[in-house]
Order: sequence, then structure tokens, then C-alpha cells
Amino acid sequence: MAEKKMTAEEVNKYMENLMGFLPRMFKIINTVTPDPGKTFADFYATIFGDGAISKKIKELMFTAIGVSWCSPRCIIHVIPAIKAGATTGEIFEAVAVGMIGAGFVPGGPGIPYAFEYALKALDIADKYSKGQSWEYLPQPKFDHGIF
Repeated sequence: MAEKKMTAEEVNKYMENLMGFLPRMFKIINTVTPDPGKTFADFYATIFGDGAISKKIKELMFTAIGVSWCSPRCIIHVIPAIKAGATTGEIFEAVAVGMIGAGFVPGGPGIPYAFEYALKALDIADKYSKGQSWEYLPQPKFDHGIF
């Protein structure tokens, strides 16, 4: 028997539950075709789920990687880290490691630039923890009538 196709809303909830967040791009993709969102969430869970290393530590690692590469899309992994139990102290230490790592990435951004991303990750964590709205990047501006 074929599996029932999920709606965009169902996939969005599935991704949020499984991953701990819903990437902005999938909010759009899922309205057109929800299958990739479900598949991505399943893949994500196999990598970031608890194993020899906890989900919390994996999410903190990815947040630190985002800081070291100055990637705004990666620092939002601080949200699933918090949902997995990361404390403010753990987040601070993870982003500090990422910031220092930026000075050692060959051709990388360097510590002064990564410092800004460390602060942004801490800001996102603080706002999320207080139930305030947060944003990692300004919303893209499209004038196509569908977004």
C-alpha cells in the first residue's frame, strides 16, 4: 500500500518535530512539493540524532562550525541545541570555540569576523529562550506573488 502524501503543513510540523527547527527554504519548497522536506528531515535525524554523541553536542558543534565559517544559516542550529537541552554556558563555549577556529581555517574569515557571528548566535539563543522573535538574515525580497 502506498504511503499517504503529506501536506505542506504536515511536513513543516514533521520537520520541526524531528529536526528542532524548520529551515526557511523548506517553508517555500514544502508548499510546492513536500516530499523533499520529509526526506531531508529523515536524513537530518540520522546524522543529528542521539548516538555516541548526543544531539545537543552535535547541534552545538554545528553552531560552532557556522561561527567559524561566518555562516548565518548554520548558526541557527543553536535553536535545536537549546531544544536538546543546551545551556547558555554551553552555547557560549561552543561559539567561542567556533570564533577561535575561524582564525585557523585556511583562507577563512578570521576571528574578528567570526566574533560577530558568535554574538549573533548568542543573540538568537537569548531571543529564542525569551520567546521573542529572532532572525538570522533579513527575509529575501521577491516580487513573484507566490512568496
